[in-house]
Amino acid sequence: MFILKRQDVEISNIQHPRKEQQIPILQYQGQTFRLISVFSAAQEEDAKAFWRDLTDNRGKACVLLEEPERYSVWGKVRLEQLLDGSDGGADAGQAEAAPVLVQACLVLLQALYLDIEDLLGGRQVSNFQKEMMAVFQQGKFPKAITAPEVQQLLSADPLRILPPPWQEAHLNLLLRELHRLGMQYFGNTSFTDRVLDALEDLSEKERTQFFAWLKRSPGGKFWQ
Repeated sequence: MFILKRQDVEISNIQHPRKEQQIPILQYQGQTFRLISVFSAAQEEDAKAFWRDLTDNRGKACVLLEEPERYSVWGKVRLEQLLDGSDGGADAGQAEAAPVLVQACLVLLQALYLDIEDLLGGRQVSNFQKEMMAVFQQGKFPKAITAPEVQQLLSADPLRILPPPWQEAHLNLLLRELHRLGMQYFGNTSFTDRVLDALEDLSEKERTQFFAWLKRSPGGKFWQ
């Protein structure tokens, strides 16, 4: 929608109607936006890619705010929705994870899937696919509920498809469940190094970003 500078907008906080927390809101030309995701100054390309994905591919009304120390993406909401407790509707929601984080987690998912197929055979990989579908359904992962959707996530090149709109909570759950299933199928942690080696498909910058996030995320402790 727009790339804005700090001097173009007004940013303030309002009290969440049901929680003890403040909601950051941005106002521009009479329109109200709620914070979706924040990127560091070094993540300019990631921020712009995330913003374009939301606006061009998912049809969301969003602005990208460019500041000296960071970039942030904001989704359009109606102020009355925030104040009456509806949390701003579908355009706001919880912050979606940066696309590179989702792609990296999909790389790990596919690497474990192929590892099971190569070492344990078709029957076990079929069981793994069913268990992953249960994980996605129970965790309410967007774009990962039906059998065709799950099959695409297991087979399509994760660096070429549009990453599903998952939140970091989804990624942490996925990392935890991948480790649990790996232990279940292999009986030890021997699979972790093989699976992590698949991240070589990412650029050095992307790997650095993912591993930095992995170190601070709850799901990452299983892969350290």
